[in-house]
Amino acid sequence: MNDTQGERISKLMAQRGMCSRREADAYIERGMVYVNGEKVTQLGTRAAPDAEIALATKAQNQQAALATILLHKPVGVVSGQAEDGHPPAVVLVKPDTQMAGDYQRFRPQHLKGLAPAGRLDIDSTGLLILTQDGRVARQLIGADSGIEKEYLVRVEGKLDERSLALLNHGLSLDGKPLKRARVRWQNEDQLQFILQEGKKRQVRRMCELVGLRVTGLKRVRIGKVTLGDLPIGQWRFLRPDEKF
Repeated sequence: MNDTQGERISKLMAQRGMCSRREADAYIERGMVYVNGEKVTQLGTRAAPDAEIALATKAQNQQAALATILLHKPVGVVSGQAEDGHPPAVVLVKPDTQMAGDYQRFRPQHLKGLAPAGRLDIDSTGLLILTQDGRVARQLIGADSGIEKEYLVRVEGKLDERSLALLNHGLSLDGKPLKRARVRWQNEDQLQFILQEGKKRQVRRMCELVGLRVTGLKRVRIGKVTLGDLPIGQWRFLRPDEKF
């Protein structure tokens, strides 16, 4: 290990999903990172790409205490910062909107640094993830994330086989081809979309390209985590047995 070769340790930790680069720097400054058994405290220190990196037990315990929250977002609420008088999703995370029977009790510290990992537009409902954990955020919205997101979409208009095939593969947005999707009829007026990317208002814009008008959009799954019976406007903690 030296300061002229290899990769920055914080970058290696982020690449391995141990934490975000910012969190890694904080752990390094506090002497909570060990590389090949040696404590590292200098920011910017580099190591070989295959170096053994470990977090101190205290850091691991701190990570375990970070909250990840599932919210059933209503229409009229924005995912991030408040816009045009519409409240941000985080204001719904409070004791009286926690789902009955949740396994963990809400504490005010769960709001510190809590941020949405992805977006759900103001006119849409369904599953929105908010997290304090940089590992979860990177998994869901990192550049290399391939986690599926499933939507139920009510539409008006006619959709022939050719247009349905285009929804599955062949459309472009913002001058770039979209990744292959899985789109099929759920019932006579509702489509199921399964995507592995999340461009702004992607589902609505895809539908517009084939002459459909979206009248309702609900996200029901992110990875292996489903909305289930979570009531609209309420939230619960991600359980220890749940993984995206």
